[in-house]
Amino acid sequence: MRTPPPPLLPILRSQVQGELLALTYLDQESEFSLTELARRSGASLKSVHYEVDRLVEAGLLADRRMGQMRLVRANMSTPLAGPLVDLLAVTYGPLPVLEDSFAGVDGVASAYIYGSWAARYRGEPGPPPADVDVLVVGSADLDVLDDVAREAGGRLHRDVSIRQLRPHTWAAGSDPFVATVRSRPLVEIPVSESNEVPA
Repeated sequence: MRTPPPPLLPILRSQVQGELLALTYLDQESEFSLTELARRSGASLKSVHYEVDRLVEAGLLADRRMGQMRLVRANMSTPLAGPLVDLLAVTYGPLPVLEDSFAGVDGVASAYIYGSWAARYRGEPGPPPADVDVLVVGSADLDVLDDVAREAGGRLHRDVSIRQLRPHTWAAGSDPFVATVRSRPLVEIPVSESNEVPA
C-alpha cells in the first residue's frame, strides 16, 4: 500500500526517506549504521534498508562495508548536496539540529517541539511551518536557552522560540498552556542523561 507523501516536504516519497536524508545531510561528517538510522528515525530496519538502497542508487547517499556492518553517509559530491541541505534544514531540520543544540545544556529534563512543525511532522496537512516552538521541561539557565534558540534558528533559517516549564508544572498538567500543548502533536527531542535535572 502506497503511503502519502510527508506533509513537511511533499516532494519526497515517504517520511522515512525525509528523516534519513535529514539525519545524514545535516550531520555530514558522520557515518551511520542502518541500525542507528532505524533507532534514530523510529522506523523499522526493513524500511531503512529499503530507503537506503534507493538513496544510494540515486547517488544521494554513499555506503561502505566495515565487516558485517553497512555504513552510510551523505554524498556531498553530488551537485544536489548544497540545495538539499538547505531544503532539509527548513523542513526536517529542527529535530536533528535541536538535538545537537541541546547537547551539553544542563538542567533539561526533557524537550519537545510543539505547534505547526510538530503537526506537519506527525502527518497533519497544512501550510509549511513559519517557526519552531520548543518546550523545555527543567531548570536550564534562560540565557543559555536564548543562545540555543538563536543558534538553532540560524542553522534552520527560521525563528525558534523556547519556553521552559518546571517539571512539577508539566507533570501536573493542570496549567491551561500545558493542557493545550498535550492535546496537540508533540515531537520529543532526545536529550542526553547528563542534561537531566537532578532528582
